[in-house]
Amino acid sequence: MDLKEILFVAGKSGLYKIIARGNNRVVVESLETKQRMPLFATMRASSLSDICMFTQEEDIPLKDVFKKIYDKENGEKIGLDIKTAKEADLWAYLTEVLPEHDRDRIHLSDVKKLYSWYNLLQTNNLLSFEETDENKENENQQ
Repeated sequence: MDLKEILFVAGKSGLYKIIARGNNRVVVESLETKQRMPLFATMRASSLSDICMFTQEEDIPLKDVFKKIYDKENGEKIGLDIKTAKEADLWAYLTEVLPEHDRDRIHLSDVKKLYSWYNLLQTNNLLSFEETDENKENENQQ
């Protein structure tokens, strides 16, 4: 799974996949609607590979948090209905997956985004952790 190609665009809902790169812009496609749009330099976008979750010790890359959720859910979508779930249930699930999270620096909106992003990536078959494990083995052998 390469999260470098998946973007969160400020002011837009959902996630976007990079389709093409040009001189002054990037073309992205919504993972939800499959609509394409140009992403200009003035737009604030973040690659999911650059996003981390706050913990009590050191921050954990989003990819690692997705892996923990993936393992807990056996590769399926999160069982909670994010829109109707109670706040306590959302926090309890995060505590199961990431017990060392920093509750003072993580907001409920961040938790909801995490779950919805995971489900969106899982729906689009973009969560593949086997490659990562093989790459680690190759690095260890060298």
